[in-house]
Amino acid sequence: MSVRKITLICLAGLALNLISSTAAKFFNLPIYLDTIGTIYIAALGGYVPGIAVGFFTNLIKAAFTPSEMYYSSVSVLIAIFTTYVARKGFFQNFVNVLLFIPALAVFTGICSLIIESFVRLPNFSNSAGEFGMYFLTNIVLFELLDKGVSVLVAFALMQFTSQEIKNSFHLLGLKQAPLSDDMKRIISKQSYLSSSLRTKMLLILILCSLFVSLSIATISYMLFKTAAIDDKIKSVDGLIAVAINDIKADRIDDYLKLGYAAPDYRAVEQKLYAIKNSSLAMRYLYVYRIEADGCHVVFDLNSSDIVGDEPGQIVPLEKGMQKYRTDLIAGRPVPPIVTNDEYGYLLTLYKPMYDYNGKCQCYVAIDYSMQHMSEYLHDFVVKMIALFIGCFVFIFAIGFSFIENNIILPVNTMAYCAKNFSYDDSVARTHNVKLIHGLKIRTGDEIENLYQALLRTTKNILRYVENLQVAKTEVAGMKLRVHAMNNLARNDAMTGVKNKTAYNEDIAKLNEKIYNSTANFCIVMVDVNFLKRINDTYGHEHGNDYLINACRLVCAVFGEEHVYRIGGDEFVVILEGDKVSLCKYFATQFKSEMDRKFNNESLQPWEKISAAIGVATYEAGVDKTADEVFKRADAQMYANKLAMKANRRD
Repeated sequence: MSVRKITLICLAGLALNLISSTAAKFFNLPIYLDTIGTIYIAALGGYVPGIAVGFFTNLIKAAFTPSEMYYSSVSVLIAIFTTYVARKGFFQNFVNVLLFIPALAVFTGICSLIIESFVRLPNFSNSAGEFGMYFLTNIVLFELLDKGVSVLVAFALMQFTSQEIKNSFHLLGLKQAPLSDDMKRIISKQSYLSSSLRTKMLLILILCSLFVSLSIATISYMLFKTAAIDDKIKSVDGLIAVAINDIKADRIDDYLKLGYAAPDYRAVEQKLYAIKNSSLAMRYLYVYRIEADGCHVVFDLNSSDIVGDEPGQIVPLEKGMQKYRTDLIAGRPVPPIVTNDEYGYLLTLYKPMYDYNGKCQCYVAIDYSMQHMSEYLHDFVVKMIALFIGCFVFIFAIGFSFIENNIILPVNTMAYCAKNFSYDDSVARTHNVKLIHGLKIRTGDEIENLYQALLRTTKNILRYVENLQVAKTEVAGMKLRVHAMNNLARNDAMTGVKNKTAYNEDIAKLNEKIYNSTANFCIVMVDVNFLKRINDTYGHEHGNDYLINACRLVCAVFGEEHVYRIGGDEFVVILEGDKVSLCKYFATQFKSEMDRKFNNESLQPWEKISAAIGVATYEAGVDKTADEVFKRADAQMYANKLAMKANRRD
């Protein structure tokens, strides 16, 4: 029988699962009937066909009911258990089948109960009797009835299945002629020097299966957690924006000095309470002016467990925010943080509030409870574990079958024949030749050729070992020299940042990431103003100082490792990964710091920095190349330059 016909029979088992399950739902039966095909194919064809039918049954059902995918592990375990007992002869007579039904019911019932107890978290803590009643109802009644019908139908189908089909399934995956029982027994008892090839390859297979399954589960968990946290950050950021609109930046000094005596202090506080009470998850809302001596309380609302501090009081900065202390004192934006301490699992967001001069007057902060999200994550992890078990067993079964039939069995049979080959007795020699030819191994020649090639290659490798050691030393020195030359070629001589060559190389890498759909970056274009005026008025030496000071400011805000000088007075910043979300905050801080320096009368003209800036973020599906993002940043910079010229008074 061809592989195509065997595949059709497996698809028929899959269809049987889906049809019987749909019928049970349609007639509102108290059973699932979604494992008949799995039991039949497992008893007929073994581990791989049975596991495949069970796994894909839940995969297809999950398209309509997502929770079904979490029970794929149970279907896979049913296929394994059924295959094991079928090979022990339990499907050869009706009595053994009747004994198999309660064993399968208890086995699958316990597995399902474990998954349900973690996914749905039923409360069995009231009494042992309640748990016993739940166990009795779901296993003794529900599972016994469901598995009884399923096993009996599968047994009936086995009676109508021809011996040709059964034999074809037994030979499924074999790459050589069937072995005699004696040869199977001898090969299975062969001794090895330390460990068998089967053990080593199965260990690699297990590690690979675990790696793939764990990677999928971990990535899914991280994406889910990141998306959930980002959603909370957006919500909290919106609430802070509302709070900032209710606070007058020019009244912060009065609030600190007068507190409740300030004319509109209580009115603003009531608005803040309204914002706090709008969300049950908002634990704390407070407004601080952060200076070197600590946090000066502007507003600190009472919560259910803590009474807020009085206005004007100085309190220490929270432990979680200590790493941003310098930025907070300087009035720069800081990213949100998530902490889990004595105050609970909280998302903390500090947002600066600037006056009309661009000076940070205070920070509006919210501590948002993440406990509800923690429960969501718990449920997600439990479901991923259930799914992980099913995926792991499915991948392992396919890999094990491939290793056994394509590598281990051919190698062991060839080794057996070679070991027992007789050179003295012509009759035995003829028998051994017939035995080797009778194996009909389709991969034997390739394995033999690979071994012979390995022997020839080993001889060649020995001759090159000494030369390799000498070459290794020379290559190490060459790498150091190439690295030094590469740094000189990629760095700007005057400012020390990366130059146009480095920029072009990194842009090419970004284009490759765009092509591979892994790009996540933004580009900031900075064009320094008044360079010609500085050169003409104070000389080119101070003009160079002016460019260097401008570069230092760009590096201080965005980080030197991200900065490129691509022209005389043009700088570009490329941010990737997590820093992309902070790009606009950095741009705002750059403008604020630039304005502060430009308006500082104590600085020399070449120390007062003026520059136009433009920011553009890569948009997947819109931007085909990184140059398109650069052009948007350049256009925004040019618009900023025109606006600065329009507002210039000198």
